[in-house]
Amino acid sequence: MLRIAALASACVLCAGVVLASSQPVPDQTAREKSFDAMIQPSEMGAWLKLLAAEPNHVGSPHDKANAEWVLAQFKSFGWDAHIETFQVLYPTPISETLELMGAKPYKATLQEPPIPGDTSATAKQPPLPAYVEYQGDGDVKAPLVYVNYGMQDDYKALERMGVSVKGKIVIARYGKGWRGLKPKLAQDHGAIGCLIYSDPADDGYAEDIVYPTGAERPPHGFQRGSVFDMPLYPGDPLTPGVGATADAKRLTRAQAAVILKIPVLPISYADAQVFLQTMTGNVVPGNWRGALPITYRVGPSNAAIHLAVKSDWSMKTLYDVIATLRGVTYPDQWVVRGNHRDGWVFGATDPLSGQIAMLEEAKALGQLEKQGWRPKRTIVYASWDGEEPGLLGSTEWAETHGTELKQKAVLYINSDSNARGFLSVGGSHDLEHFINQVASDVIDPETKVTVGERHRAKVRIDALAPDVKDEDKEKAKTAANPAKDFPLDALGSGSDYSTFIEHLGVPAMNIGYDGEGESDGVYHSRYDTYEHHSRFVDPGFVYSGVLAKTVGRMVLRLADTELPVERAQNFSDTMTSYLGQVKKLEGDKRKEAETQKGLLKDRAFQLAADPTKTSGVPTALNDVPKLNLAPLEKSIAHLTQSAKAYDTAFAAKSATLAPSARAKLWDAMQRLDQRLTSDVGLPGRPWYRNLIYAPGRFTGYGAKTLPGVREAIEDQRWSDAEKYAKLTADVLDAYSNGLDQATKILNGK
Repeated sequence: MLRIAALASACVLCAGVVLASSQPVPDQTAREKSFDAMIQPSEMGAWLKLLAAEPNHVGSPHDKANAEWVLAQFKSFGWDAHIETFQVLYPTPISETLELMGAKPYKATLQEPPIPGDTSATAKQPPLPAYVEYQGDGDVKAPLVYVNYGMQDDYKALERMGVSVKGKIVIARYGKGWRGLKPKLAQDHGAIGCLIYSDPADDGYAEDIVYPTGAERPPHGFQRGSVFDMPLYPGDPLTPGVGATADAKRLTRAQAAVILKIPVLPISYADAQVFLQTMTGNVVPGNWRGALPITYRVGPSNAAIHLAVKSDWSMKTLYDVIATLRGVTYPDQWVVRGNHRDGWVFGATDPLSGQIAMLEEAKALGQLEKQGWRPKRTIVYASWDGEEPGLLGSTEWAETHGTELKQKAVLYINSDSNARGFLSVGGSHDLEHFINQVASDVIDPETKVTVGERHRAKVRIDALAPDVKDEDKEKAKTAANPAKDFPLDALGSGSDYSTFIEHLGVPAMNIGYDGEGESDGVYHSRYDTYEHHSRFVDPGFVYSGVLAKTVGRMVLRLADTELPVERAQNFSDTMTSYLGQVKKLEGDKRKEAETQKGLLKDRAFQLAADPTKTSGVPTALNDVPKLNLAPLEKSIAHLTQSAKAYDTAFAAKSATLAPSARAKLWDAMQRLDQRLTSDVGLPGRPWYRNLIYAPGRFTGYGAKTLPGVREAIEDQRWSDAEKYAKLTADVLDAYSNGLDQATKILNGK
């Protein structure tokens, strides 16, 4: 059994440069065709049925059983594999109460009924009830206030309506932002409890027929999840920055800022309707109204709500399965691939549709090795545990092996849920050319064109939407030009790439297919089953096969290439675009503050309000000074020049480099992306060290690019904006200096 500490010859990702020639050589093309022929959708379907037969949450018997089964599979494929364990804080419910008090009492069910013929009716192990991870236990009674999606703009609207949630319990609907922000913002505004429900307007009968006849959420379905404050840091709450090994130094629970202080429960829309019908107060704005057959009012409710949650806050064991194919030429350079295995209940779509694709890749790679192929670089495959509560398994493993990963990792390739539809890909922008090459060699089974062509078409059509953002229009223009690479999305958070790119600086990509399969209606519910997935999400497991072929090509090419695959101008063009967005944000904020100042001076908010309804005025915005962004502008000009010089020299000289020069070029580029990190980290959350990509503090999963500068402007922290303009300029200059060094090698200097 090969442990990482003894793996002096393995590695995950060459933080900064992806290694692959511009096109696969003939032997590689033949190998990829052989790889494709080994992908068997029926086999993946059988695996999914087995893995999703019982609840898979952390600490469940089936979670451990699945880890042992996956380990056995890797070994049977010919991989050197082992299970690595970590001890993490993972609460589970002891008791829960949610009831309406007063003259017409009502008690919520907090359980999802099984559906005949579905795994929800045949499984023998119990699922978790309605529960969100890392909420704060409590027993509270208070009136209820409806806060729409419970995001920042909703609280601004409540302020305009003259409504406070202080001392109240709030009810928010899922959508428009990560679930963890809803109770976090409620807590910040003084609420003492939070309910979250799925409105049928978003993923229920207003969208389509409900399960089991159709794909959407049935009346008593609800969405479990985590409300861990991940924008501060992911992973075990008690061991930020270090692996949660048995002897790790731990915080106390009270010291863990990522754990909320107020009790929170998810509920079904059948239960939510009962509570929402009790609301008094103003009728809500049109964009706050869901699809329940009620009049949506902001509240408060005409009777108090009793909310109580008590949890078992004990430590649980994570089981990461780590498998390795040792490289024969460059064993200390690693290509790392991962997909998590744990779910909230059965997890057929999320995450096992991606897990079976990864296993199928591993099987095919093992067969190629048995046929005589040997990867030049070490390949590491990881079946992560504990992703759902807070990226626990991947974070603890990467923190434990961080020093080694920063030395050896070439790229981390992640997948998660997968469905019928279009290629969806995000990642480090100097890898755009690489993924474009791969996407041009994988055929979409529905249209018979490449997945890259279909992706470009989707980007262009999406840009026709009436509310599309300016940056999406620019992406569509780029996608329409076949001479250019289609753009990658920036990575924020929400899956296991986070620690690699945002803490260690190792370049990462997140890949999947979606857009046509219907999984939203059972997301994190008891109904995310084999039956639902095979009927509505990916019939025939065809797109799990497409995912395996896509990622398999990436792994094969990265494992055997002799040259870096980054194209620096893709990165510099993206940074130029991000700078333009930040400058526009500064201007927009200045205009917004000036406009509001005039409205407040003229008492426009009071005069325009309906005097028969409660109302208020917004908090005054600060004046926006002229910010000094010159260091950032200068560094991006430097980057543009360095990137052009590197790409020009690479195109002209890389094919004829002597082996010794290729080795020097590799050394110069291997840790290039790590130069984009700073030990200072982001304001108030130093775990996030990447100054180019991060999850937004108040977007959750959504990415914030140039986050130190952008969020400082959004939050009116003007000194931070200028400070991080300089810090971000420094890391971009460091990246450019690395490119300059590589260009000299290409030019024989």
